[in-house]
Amino acid sequence: MKKRYLSVALIGLVLSSLTLSSCIGSFRLTQSVLKWNKQVGPKFINELVFFAFWVLPVYEVTSLADILVINSIEFWSGKNPLSASVKVIDTDNGRYLVKCDGKGYTITNQSTSQSYRLDFVEEDQTWTATINGETYPLMTFVDDTHVKMISPEGDMRLVELSEQGIMAYTHEAQQTRNAQNLAFAL
Repeated sequence: MKKRYLSVALIGLVLSSLTLSSCIGSFRLTQSVLKWNKQVGPKFINELVFFAFWVLPVYEVTSLADILVINSIEFWSGKNPLSASVKVIDTDNGRYLVKCDGKGYTITNQSTSQSYRLDFVEEDQTWTATINGETYPLMTFVDDTHVKMISPEGDMRLVELSEQGIMAYTHEAQQTRNAQNLAFAL
């Protein structure tokens, strides 16, 4: 009797959380476990791990945590608590700390402590960069095959999302950069 009461209460709790929040959510925790599972090894090992995670209720627990807690937090706050992350990237130009808060990225040069901010503006489908308090558009999605990218001159250019389009844009930017470097050297 107690087991049946607990099952009914759990089902009622899940259903009420779904109807009260009216949010499907991103299921970020479950997606992270699935992503990890896909890179464990060859496809046969991945399948064995996948099956083991269903037998041991790993996927059930992560899905339940997503449904009851994480997706509700995401719905009410607008931010998924699991989307925040910090990465360290070493390049020839120095070490950079990249912080993701689920809405954009803060990139900090660790040697100079200079920071830049990249944000995606949903309303106009534009990635922007904020440098020293000034915000500049970098790229705007026009349709499935075109974007407007900022050119080295500062205006927005239509770029086709194909290998040829990206190569032409990169070539133009490199030519402008080389001309600027030559002018600076003179």
